[in-house]
Amino acid sequence: MATLFGSLRRLLMTPSLAEVSFEGRGFPVTPSDATRRLEAIPQAVICGFEWGIDARDQWEVERRLSMVDPEQRGFAYEGATMAFTILDAMAGGRGHRTRDLLLGPGQPHIFLTYIGIGFAMARLPRPLWKKVMPDLGGSAYYPTMSWLAVDGYGFDRAYFDTRRWVDEQRVPASYPWEGSPDYFPRAVDQGIGRALWFIHGGQVPDVASAVGRFAGHRQADLWSGVGLASTFAGGAGTEALATLRREAGEHRAELAQGVVFAVKARDFSGFVPPHTEAAAAVLADLSIENAVALADDTAVDPHGSGPVPQYELWRSRIRSHFTSSADLLLS
Repeated sequence: MATLFGSLRRLLMTPSLAEVSFEGRGFPVTPSDATRRLEAIPQAVICGFEWGIDARDQWEVERRLSMVDPEQRGFAYEGATMAFTILDAMAGGRGHRTRDLLLGPGQPHIFLTYIGIGFAMARLPRPLWKKVMPDLGGSAYYPTMSWLAVDGYGFDRAYFDTRRWVDEQRVPASYPWEGSPDYFPRAVDQGIGRALWFIHGGQVPDVASAVGRFAGHRQADLWSGVGLASTFAGGAGTEALATLRREAGEHRAELAQGVVFAVKARDFSGFVPPHTEAAAAVLADLSIENAVALADDTAVDPHGSGPVPQYELWRSRIRSHFTSSADLLLS
C-alpha cells in the first residue's frame, strides 16, 4: 500500500522526463550534443525524485543513486531530497527522511541537496516552509549554505514558470529565511540566473541578453548564478566561456564568485569533470586547487550572526578577491 500511495504522489507532483526537456518546456534551444547533456540534468533530478517518493527505505534510494554516473549523481540527490522534504512536510514536520539522507549518503552532495529542498518549497504552501529545513547540526556549512534552498526555489520557478519569473521578471515576496527577509529575493535571483543558463541551452549571447533585460540592481546576483551553472553543469567550450567572461562586464567578480562556489561543490562531492576545470581557468583564472583554497580561505563561521547573512558575507569575501584583481577587471 505504501508503494501505491508513493506512486500516486509521484504522478501528481512530478513532471515526466519529456516535460523537463528543453523542447518540452518550449525553451528557445537548438538541439546539440551540448544541450542534450544539459537537459539530462533536470531529467536526473526527476529520476531521483521518483526513486525518493516511491522508496521503501533510504537504503533503496542510496543504492539506486549509487548507480547514477558520478557527473550526474548530485542532481539525482537533488531530486531525492526534494521527495523526502515533501514527505517530511506532509508528515507535519515530524519526519526525518531528509535529515537522515543529508547527514548520511547525501553528505558529499550537501550543496545540491539544499537546492533539492528549494525544489520542494516550490511545491509546498508557504506555511509549511518553516518545516522543510532539518536540523543538520554538525554538518559542513550548516546553516550558512541553507540559502541554496532559496536559490533552488528561484531556479524551479524560472524553469517551470518562465513567463512569469523570466519574461515578466516577477519579484518574489520576502520571506524570513534564516531571519533575513530582505535577502530572500536576492537568493531567489541567484537561482533564476542559474536557470537562465539552462533555458538558453548555454548559448552565451542569449544568456547575456536575458540577464541584461532584468533591472540593473538584479543583474549582479543573476550573473553569479550564471557563473555557478556554467561551471558546475557545463555546456560551453572554452571560446564560449571567454565570451561569457567578456559579456559579464562590470559583473565579472560576481560571475567568478559563482565559479568558485561551483568548484567547491564539485570538489566536495569527490568528482570534478573536465568542463568544471576549464570554466575555472577561463572565467576566474584559477586552477581547481586554487579555487577550492579561495573558498576555504574566505569561509565564514556558520554560526556567526550580524546584519548580513553569513552566506552573503562568504560570497562578498570571494568577490573581493576578484575586484582587487586588475587582470580580471581589465581583460
